[in-house]
Amino acid sequence: MGRAAIAVAVAGAAVLAGCTVQAPDGSGKSRSPVHIELPGDTPSPPRTSADGDGPGTTAPAPPGDDKPSAAAVPPRVLWSRGDTGRDVRELQARLRQVAWLFDGPTGTYDESTQRAVSGFQGKRGLPRTGQTDTVTWRRLLRMTREPGTWDLYLMGGQPADPPDPRCRTGRVLCIDKTSRTLRWMIDGRTVSTTAVRFGSRGTPTREGVFTVYWKSRDHVSTLYDSPMPYAMFFSGGQAVHYSPDFAARGYAGASHGCVNVRDEGAIAELYAQVRDGDKVVVSW
Repeated sequence: MGRAAIAVAVAGAAVLAGCTVQAPDGSGKSRSPVHIELPGDTPSPPRTSADGDGPGTTAPAPPGDDKPSAAAVPPRVLWSRGDTGRDVRELQARLRQVAWLFDGPTGTYDESTQRAVSGFQGKRGLPRTGQTDTVTWRRLLRMTREPGTWDLYLMGGQPADPPDPRCRTGRVLCIDKTSRTLRWMIDGRTVSTTAVRFGSRGTPTREGVFTVYWKSRDHVSTLYDSPMPYAMFFSGGQAVHYSPDFAARGYAGASHGCVNVRDEGAIAELYAQVRDGDKVVVSW
């Protein structure tokens, strides 16, 4: 069958199938509704994006060229070892929620945080870089809840609020129940600041203005039979003292009314400086 006969047969089939033959183009030749390649024709060139087919229709690479068209872009690193700040605290608080971190939050991306991130990544099939990139962070966000203030500062480290006006004169243990901090102040100047913990709802820490009336370096509670090192009593049986439970559990626990300090070095220095008769202010 000749080429002209093949063309006529294909066009006829198109009409029977319900297609219509397009009108002649500018050269006077009729255009078929389907692309027809006749034997002996030169093959059509590959279609490109310039032909109107959109992206992804570029000509194939030359034979033997297996180079990828574009290199994969690695996810952006958000935080890594040595970084500090509130965002690192949130990362650590969320890692605690999924039991990959048990210390802090400290706000410093240290070795333990790096190990926790690496373990979290490996468990989920991500590259174990130990750096928190955008992919790792999105996965952690989906698995955890927004941490509250005392999740971020579970083990202390929070900033202190401005001191109560009653703390601005004399030698004062200025204790703030809102920011959970103790300022040691002399004549309006803050000498040191440390995180503290208070009594529970059933055994609250009393508020008001008091004085230190007794110091006991190695005190043991006669009521609860628990150690109260560096105790500085200010109201009945309530005292400022070191608490190993606070050091271990942070704000997950509470005292029986005393003002707990978790930093043993800080309370030892404070104990050495405070005298009987110094003022104690406990406020919200």
